[in-house]
Amino acid sequence: MYDEQQRPEHGPLSGFTVGVTAARRADELGALLQRRGATVVHAPALRIVPLADDGELLIATKELIDNAPDVVVATTAIGFRGWVEAADGWGLGEELLARLRSVELLARGPKVKGAVRAQGLTEEWSPSSESMAEVLDRLLEEGVDGRRIAVQLHGEPLPGFVESLRAAGAEVVLVPVYRWMPPEDIGPVDRLLDAALTRGLDALTFTSAPAAASLLSRAEERGVHAELLAALHHDVLPACVGPVTALPLQALGIDTVQPERFRLGPLVQLLCQELPGRARALPIAGHHVEIRGHAVLVDGALRPVPPAGMSLLRALARRPGWVVARSELLRALPGAGRDEHAVETAMARLRTALGAPKLIQTVVKRGYRLALDPAADAKYADA
Repeated sequence: MYDEQQRPEHGPLSGFTVGVTAARRADELGALLQRRGATVVHAPALRIVPLADDGELLIATKELIDNAPDVVVATTAIGFRGWVEAADGWGLGEELLARLRSVELLARGPKVKGAVRAQGLTEEWSPSSESMAEVLDRLLEEGVDGRRIAVQLHGEPLPGFVESLRAAGAEVVLVPVYRWMPPEDIGPVDRLLDAALTRGLDALTFTSAPAAASLLSRAEERGVHAELLAALHHDVLPACVGPVTALPLQALGIDTVQPERFRLGPLVQLLCQELPGRARALPIAGHHVEIRGHAVLVDGALRPVPPAGMSLLRALARRPGWVVARSELLRALPGAGRDEHAVETAMARLRTALGAPKLIQTVVKRGYRLALDPAADAKYADA
């Protein structure tokens, strides 16, 4: 009988495929996932276009230097750094920093606070939650009527934030530091979408709201929006670095998982808990079998399984111990056609991949079944 104490070492994400939509720090996120055993599919869902030569940013910068605001809200680290770098390029860097030293400077979260302090500035306040809603609450509690507030945009407009300030009597100056744009090569995004639609992904990660919005927009352009939502509802786990990132998905009724600390490391650790918890574990023929995305753990040993074999195994695992007819298994095979011989071929390869042929029994003239341990039969009798 399988001894839990003897399980060989393997990564907690071994056998799972994770999609990465990040444009920035994608290599870091991918490396963290791969070190824990995951197969990573990366497709940046957007690209960052700096506005160093954009007249809007230059005009906004000069206006703030000449006419001091009461408050400046820095929303992203990369955006704040880009703003100062652009000002340096125009010969306005020292003047901008001098102006920022003279106003109430709010930083949206620890990363932005770090960027602010790297420029020799000190923020007046920063929420630990990284939530723009919390920044808005603080401003409204202080009172903004008649005050001039500059907001460094973080790649997309902030209509709810800006409108609330204006409705409360504030004059809002927008500082557009960079914009999110669709990727120049849309091919990787389409392949990532296809992997999600065919359930070739176990999880899809998002590290920015614009990336989530961009992927959803591309799905709509291709006419597969409803199919993508169905995949995210039921089979592909959407994992977001924080609540702001999750907003485009939640607006469509998609539940997401988020770490308590809004960082890449905690996001990966969360996946290390969530994905193994979603895997199907069964006692079969005296073995402990755990069915993962593209592999199976048999007594703790990782066994990669071809896609056709995984399709058959999942069909058998829906009703453990029950006989599944060849005709039904044929329908589960991707692109198998009408020849039931394809089931026999795929089944032979599956048994070889599992390394324990007795896990799956052939029931003559009827089909196949998982050789569920007798003690577990009653549990799954009405499955």
